[in-house]
Amino acid sequence: MSKRTTLITGGNSGIGAAIGRALLAEGEAVVSLGLEMPDDRHDDLFGYTADLTDAAETADVAARICAAHQIDAIVHNAGLILPNLLEDADPADVLKLAQLHLAAPMALTQAALPGMVERGSGRIVFVSSRSMQGMPTRSAYSATKAGINGLARTWALELAPKGITVNVIAPGPVLTENFWAIVPKDGEQQKKIAGGIPVRRIGTAEDIANAALFFLDNRSSFVTGQVLFVCGGTSLAGQIS
Repeated sequence: MSKRTTLITGGNSGIGAAIGRALLAEGEAVVSLGLEMPDDRHDDLFGYTADLTDAAETADVAARICAAHQIDAIVHNAGLILPNLLEDADPADVLKLAQLHLAAPMALTQAALPGMVERGSGRIVFVSSRSMQGMPTRSAYSATKAGINGLARTWALELAPKGITVNVIAPGPVLTENFWAIVPKDGEQQKKIAGGIPVRRIGTAEDIANAALFFLDNRSSFVTGQVLFVCGGTSLAGQIS
């Protein structure tokens, strides 16, 4: 039997790379799709590059990946924030993030879906955000991340009879380069954010990888259409993420 292969968008860094490492450690194969090739090296790690905010480029790489690999699972982790207060927000940002957060995973899943249906099994996992509940400066980001919920629940209903599950992880603040692009690394703002989280720490990429492995596991076939907040309690307390 061939190894299960998971396609991870944004798999070259941060949360995506952590999920990939965890799967490789379990003896599975990983296809990383990002703006850059992964730094990690492994016999079962395959890298592709594409700008997923470009619809044509996304369609092209989806076809190339699915022609070269049997994709058994997809983790759509790639994301972009584009923060702005309402008065400075650009409506074009909504379209750009809708392509990245919603249309890109649709194109990738459509390319992989015939194989999943033929095999009678598959896993689709979205990495969304606690910010879907609302957060200052996140108009385009929160709106499109919230849209993931509707997409995932719809797909869960459509694909459940075919043995394919669809679930969502909603992280709170996580220590990645994306986080540090907005919050100075190890500075006072980072400490303030950590102190406001009920568990009193900021999450790690490995925290999110653990949740992804649960949804991807063959033993999780009775779990679909769910949103799991991996956020240290911020979704309960209404904290910033």
